[in-house]
Amino acid sequence: MNWQNKLEETRAGLRNLNGAIPDTARAFAGLGRTVKQDSALDYKTKEFVALGISVAERCEPCISLHIEALIKLGASREEVADVLGMCLQMGGGPAMMYAAKALECFDELSAS
Repeated sequence: MNWQNKLEETRAGLRNLNGAIPDTARAFAGLGRTVKQDSALDYKTKEFVALGISVAERCEPCISLHIEALIKLGASREEVADVLGMCLQMGGGPAMMYAAKALECFDELSAS
């Protein structure tokens, strides 16, 4: 799998959906902006939470988007791996498979 291609496909799909439901897409984007603001938790910590949920829900497009955000926020491989360890503890074998995908995604996208 090429994670950069997956990211581009995900964005294209989202643009298509957003064009079909623009009011809903704007409302969802507003929610995203609101929850990403620093408050009790900083944005980077919130992205780690989102990555954990992405692994638990087995959502590869979500994994790619949140890994990309974490790379932009300066997350280290060790920090990502630590979060993935918690995913394993909470989600068992299925989480392990998607945690491996998440680390592969981090390695590929951070090398770019």
